[in-house]
Amino acid sequence: MTMKTITPVIISASRATDLPAFYSEWLMNRIRAGYAIWTNPFNRKFSQKVSFAQTRAFVFWTKNPGPLMPYLGEIDSMGYHYYFQYTLNDYGAEGLEPGLPLLDERIQTFKALAERVGKARVIWRFDPLLLSDDLTVEHLLERVRRVGDQVHSSTERLVFSFADIETYRSVRRRLGEGYREFSPDEMNYFAESIAEMNQDWGLALATCAEKIDLSAYGVEKNRCIDDRLLRRLFPDDPELMAFLGPAPQRDLFGNIVEDPRRRKSLKDKGQRKECGCIKSKDIGTYSTCPHLCRYCYANSVEKTVKRNYEKHQPDMEGLIAYYTE
Repeated sequence: MTMKTITPVIISASRATDLPAFYSEWLMNRIRAGYAIWTNPFNRKFSQKVSFAQTRAFVFWTKNPGPLMPYLGEIDSMGYHYYFQYTLNDYGAEGLEPGLPLLDERIQTFKALAERVGKARVIWRFDPLLLSDDLTVEHLLERVRRVGDQVHSSTERLVFSFADIETYRSVRRRLGEGYREFSPDEMNYFAESIAEMNQDWGLALATCAEKIDLSAYGVEKNRCIDDRLLRRLFPDDPELMAFLGPAPQRDLFGNIVEDPRRRKSLKDKGQRKECGCIKSKDIGTYSTCPHLCRYCYANSVEKTVKRNYEKHQPDMEGLIAYYTE
């Protein structure tokens, strides 16, 4: 099969599965090799060779970065930049995240990672937010408070999002009828309450790919693959800065003003309209994450996930062997 080679500047690893938690050895083998094979999950005849020849940064998405942490020194030595989107929820009582370590262990890992790479490079996500007959908004706020009180000094940002249960039939099936989405009024109340507790934390607050405007509570719309953060963290990388383009300027009142044309050119057009991410290439694969979170839209059915995980080998070019079929 002839495959097109692409050379992205930023690699997303990964929205589709937890590469750091379950596939760190494979990921490191691919970084050392300088490329990975990615196959379109909706058209398995279409694959790409994703070359890292021009890659300057990785964004790691994870609920358990522990298995990747021993490799960070090697990634540093290769000259790659990176930061983490670290989802740290508290759904243990509901059993919504059955494949995760205990919450206390994940909190300690969060702190250790921030100590290793710096708190600006570890972004705390509490998402998605969902409700049930027993799990109320107040219960969720109590849990966010408990986690935030322990990790706020190890991060600079809290990102949250509201679950889209009805959009994905597989999610509705796994959750059952007892769970539901937030209403707009509940979204506003949650944001207002988070803003109040954040007076003790001093974090930047943001939502991920949400239509609702919560700016009245100091909650901005997030950019998970974030040109602003990359520019702030790694200003001495000329190739990365050339990709990101000129820094936004300030007007006479000190407000940051972005060039809308540049912003449009950077936006990842493969994501939802509300998504603020800039262009990257994701190298993960759907239905491969053994966390088996019941709200996850990236997994189909449990037996498929387990079969894919069993098929995986760390020395494969792609995460699973779609491209040989």
